[in-house]
Amino acid sequence: MTDRVRRSDTTDPRRSRELALKVLFQADIRREDPRSALERVAADAGELALLDRDADSEDAGAGRPLDGFTRVLVEGVATHRDAIDERITRFARRWSIPRMPVVDRNVLRLATYELLHEDTPPAIVISEAVELAKSLSTDDSGRYVNGVLDAIRKDVEAQPGGAG
Repeated sequence: MTDRVRRSDTTDPRRSRELALKVLFQADIRREDPRSALERVAADAGELALLDRDADSEDAGAGRPLDGFTRVLVEGVATHRDAIDERITRFARRWSIPRMPVVDRNVLRLATYELLHEDTPPAIVISEAVELAKSLSTDDSGRYVNGVLDAIRKDVEAQPGGAG
C-alpha cells in the first residue's frame, strides 16, 4: 500500500513508520523523551542498523540514515503526546494508556498523530498501524488498534474542518 500523496521526506513510508515506532518504544521503555531517543539512534549507526532490520533480512536498512518522515513522526508524537494520549483514552474502552502493551500504546500514538496532523489518507494510517500491531504485538492487538483508531478517525471527521 502506498500513500496517495507522495512525501518528499521518505522513499519508504512503511519503513519510516516502523522506525518511528521502534524509537518511540525505546523511549517509552527507557522513560526518556522521544526526541532524545531519536537523536541517539540517528547518531549511532550501529543502533540504527539494529532497529532497521526486518525478519527477512539481517541488514535490510543497513547504511540508510533516518529519513525526514521518521523524524516528523517521532517529533510530532513527542510534541503532541498529551493531546494524543487524551484522545486515545477517550476511545480505548477499558484500557488506560499505562495498562496497554507498550507496542500497542505507541502504535496508537503514532497513528493518532498521523490522523490528526498529516495528510495521509486515514485508511492507510489505520492499515499500517494494524499491520505494525499484528506483527510486533499480541494476537489481539491488530483488532484492538483497528477499533480504537477507527473511532478516532470518525471523531476527527465529525469535527468542523476534519482534524483537531
